[in-house]
Amino acid sequence: MLVKFISSTSGQIMMFAPVARQLLEAIGKDCSARGVITTEQLPEAISRLRIAATDGKSSSASNKADTETHGGRDDEDEANRVGLGQRAYPLIELLEWTRKEEGFVLWEATKDF
Repeated sequence: MLVKFISSTSGQIMMFAPVARQLLEAIGKDCSARGVITTEQLPEAISRLRIAATDGKSSSASNKADTETHGGRDDEDEANRVGLGQRAYPLIELLEWTRKEEGFVLWEATKDF
């Protein structure tokens, strides 16, 4: 299922529901079929997403170290893995642009996720 994030000022992005769930939970939102990040909530949401993205990078670095020590996945698989930081980047950018123009961001999906 896809979740669409729509900015009142800056366009829209879409992502799969599992990724959207991770990002919305990071900013403290319920994963309902429709929701809003208000103008007042944007600065805190951006801050929380940046922290979650940074934590995601450090945990994937520690996973890589564990893999190398225990001989798990190939280096190529690790290089191709998309981390939470990369997945969060488009939403962070959308929120930043929206904050600059004092807008808000809506999300919608076909059902709760």
